[in-house]
Amino acid sequence: MNRNGGAAVVETLAAHGVDTVFGIPGTHNLELYRHLSKNGIRAITPRHEQGAGYAAGAYAWVTGRPGVVVTTSGPGLTNAMTAAATAYAESQPLLVISPGMPTGTEGRDLGQLHEAKNTSAAMDQLVQWSRRVRSADEAADAVADAFAGFAAGRPRPVHIEIPVDVLEQQWTGAPRTPVDVTLPPADAASVSRAADVLSKADRPLVIAGGGAVDAQAEVTALAERLGAPVATTVNGKGVVAESHPLSVGASIRFPALQEAAADSDGLLLIGTELGDSDLWGGRIRGRTVIRCDIDAAQLHKNCPADHVLLGDARATVRALRSALPDDAAPDSGRAATLRAHCREEALPDAGIHAEINTALRQALPAAGVLAGDSSQVTYFGSVHFFDMPAPRRFCYSPGFATLGYGLPAGLGAAIALPGTPVAILLGDGAMMFAVQELATLVQHRLPVPVVVVDSGGYQEILDQERSRDIAPIGVELNSPDFAALAVAMGARGERTTSVADLPDLITSALGAAGPTVIHFDIR
Repeated sequence: MNRNGGAAVVETLAAHGVDTVFGIPGTHNLELYRHLSKNGIRAITPRHEQGAGYAAGAYAWVTGRPGVVVTTSGPGLTNAMTAAATAYAESQPLLVISPGMPTGTEGRDLGQLHEAKNTSAAMDQLVQWSRRVRSADEAADAVADAFAGFAAGRPRPVHIEIPVDVLEQQWTGAPRTPVDVTLPPADAASVSRAADVLSKADRPLVIAGGGAVDAQAEVTALAERLGAPVATTVNGKGVVAESHPLSVGASIRFPALQEAAADSDGLLLIGTELGDSDLWGGRIRGRTVIRCDIDAAQLHKNCPADHVLLGDARATVRALRSALPDDAAPDSGRAATLRAHCREEALPDAGIHAEINTALRQALPAAGVLAGDSSQVTYFGSVHFFDMPAPRRFCYSPGFATLGYGLPAGLGAAIALPGTPVAILLGDGAMMFAVQELATLVQHRLPVPVVVVDSGGYQEILDQERSRDIAPIGVELNSPDFAALAVAMGARGERTTSVADLPDLITSALGAAGPTVIHFDIR
């Protein structure tokens, strides 16, 4: 029956509701793969372990369920490290599982296949924790601990290393089962004090981050009661529908929003660290600041708080709303004015990227998912000009800001949400970091439009070089014929130089039998 250490891991994954893993089979991890299908878990094989990690991270983001990556030892794991670090920066629940050197050979430099000094220690510096287990039972316990940790607080990636001899050893135990975790609201006294501040505020303002993505209804109801404009971080995009009259969009980097925050006598920050990757050198301050977060270490980070609410965002915001009188504040027009000012500040950087995103928004159904990359069309364009009706529908890595994220992230989203329209929008440089994952989209016949905005290299870095009086170096690059490359890989390929063509091309791609690369040359 070959019920071994691999079974201990896979059966415990299945007991925790895992139905998909991303990874690449290799010599040392086959005892994990042996047990996947019999436990109802499908294996998705991206063409690079980094892509597997990004796909699993996007799977976690759009579903709210942990993503799982299985690598082989040595280079398989090191290839996935950047994706694991990305998940840490973006607070995503990601479990990375890898084999390790046999028990007793650690650090002996024996020249074994895939041998490295200490990959678990290396991973431990990038993720929440890494654990090298010593038995099949310990491996099952580690999987259960990972899922309990994901549910109990701020979700962050973890890594489990299982020696190859442990994967192969016989096991007669039982899979570990999930534990129920109920996240509490902040304590009643703190909620009461915060509610008193908000009820008396003349200029309330809400900023919601990635920690608020499961509290859309609650944040919206609270904002409506206060008549408060709502701005978000990039990871909080859509916490309040961006068509809502109170939404100011993902706008906290703009001076207009930061000035409004400084003038606020009731600034409520929900589930955000206010990192520089969102603020672009600016800062958020308020006359009276209230912060709500599940992570105590975040309650004064980057912006000191006058009142703190340590607890689950959804439960705490619901308690805040209940503590306020029912009479809603009238719409003062503050949100509309603030949004207009932020939009005005966004336009100079956006240029044609605003038009591209407007065209894509026209073609992609409201429930669709957009995956972007560390490309100008994303951070100048999609963040500000692609309105989202809900959270968890924009896949992007603003914190780690890694190139090569968008294509595998779109893959992960399409695998996670079958039948949901998914589009990928990225630059030519980003595309070349992960172009091999187009083959994975083809293999799974996913009708995903991949819009490649071709500027002929790393345009923003070129602009930065020029601004520093550096002669352009290393940034003006040859682009392949992306449409022809797509056809060679089994996808459809289209070319255009006109924004006006994009809606029809994208609509056609969403109805195709597989992916379509749309090469949009803006040079």
